[in-house]
Amino acid sequence: MISDAEWSRLRGGLRFGQVFTGTVVRVPKPGAIGVFVDIGLPAGGFVDVLLLPLDVARWPTEGTVADFELWWADPDPRRQQIRLKPADPALLREDFGELMDTLRPDWPSLIGRPLDVTIAP
Repeated sequence: MISDAEWSRLRGGLRFGQVFTGTVVRVPKPGAIGVFVDIGLPAGGFVDVLLLPLDVARWPTEGTVADFELWWADPDPRRQQIRLKPADPALLREDFGELMDTLRPDWPSLIGRPLDVTIAP
């Protein structure tokens, strides 16, 4: 865990949709939680189960290297986790387009913008 100030500084330099190449380092409960990804930053990356394929057999496994887009990073330094979404459509849930219409209909307009505490994931 990094200091509160370091988290604020790190988070302040992140942009929605920013692409990171990362390695899946942990899949604790396939089909239930999500996957942890090392993206080379002092805070860990995580892809939520809601964004991954419904078929667990299509989930990335430990050691998988792929590109991930920055989806969210909580401003609260107690929750130092960088939320990611797979850039590869093969690693996204099958109905991702419909899910986006519900969860993040404004996603295209957010890409490239700095993270903003007024925007919830």
